[in-house]
Amino acid sequence: RPDPSGGMTGAASQAYGEAWYWDERYRKEPGPFDWYQKYPALAPLLRLYVRPHQRLLLVGCGNSVFGENMVQDGYQDVVNIDISSVVIEQMKKKYHDKPQLKYTKMDVRNMSDFESGSFDAVIDKGTLDSIMCGQNSQEHAAKMLGEVNRILNDKGVYIMITYGDPSYRLNLLKDLQFWTVKLHVIDRWERSSKKTWDLTEPLPLQDDSTSIINLLGPKPDVHYIYVCIKENDSARVDLKAEVNEQNYS
Repeated sequence: RPDPSGGMTGAASQAYGEAWYWDERYRKEPGPFDWYQKYPALAPLLRLYVRPHQRLLLVGCGNSVFGENMVQDGYQDVVNIDISSVVIEQMKKKYHDKPQLKYTKMDVRNMSDFESGSFDAVIDKGTLDSIMCGQNSQEHAAKMLGEVNRILNDKGVYIMITYGDPSYRLNLLKDLQFWTVKLHVIDRWERSSKKTWDLTEPLPLQDDSTSIINLLGPKPDVHYIYVCIKENDSARVDLKAEVNEQNYS
């Protein structure tokens, strides 16, 4: 079970960034299984940020039916990657008749097979969380996020669904200065017919996590959804130059 930082507790957690762990797991558990949230629950939020004709990438896809559900809902170009060759072969066979779904074995920390700026959106349900469990987690997380930024086009969006609350995730995302960050929350699974939070409304996000902690209260039973919108590279360079000029003037 994931801990509040978005990591997973237990003996296996240290291996969550390793291909051999997932190969073994998918041989034993051919699935399907969706981490954290299923597509129908997240669909209203995804429609706000991702259009059906856009090219999108699901990282750490596993044997989830998330991509299948997206295609059923009208999305036309859904690329899936996973570190496990076992699960990728399983999914290629399962969806051989669905050209809108593509599966490739790839480590999210090195996506050099993808051209820079070649995706409109990247969706992550638990992949960064898994990386944060292992050895050298900060280094590997930075590699992953750098690669996500590289393959996104200008104004592209990285949507991360996680257990990690802002005190664990916000600085990690903002320190890279790649994107503008919005935060949404959703109740975990479908435990109640009464929804506590409006999924489609971003929460007020200040420079630190204090405002969110005050708003949600202690130990809220939610998943956090960080929507990171890539800024135009030239605009970011101009902004940094302006800041530097002010500092030296």
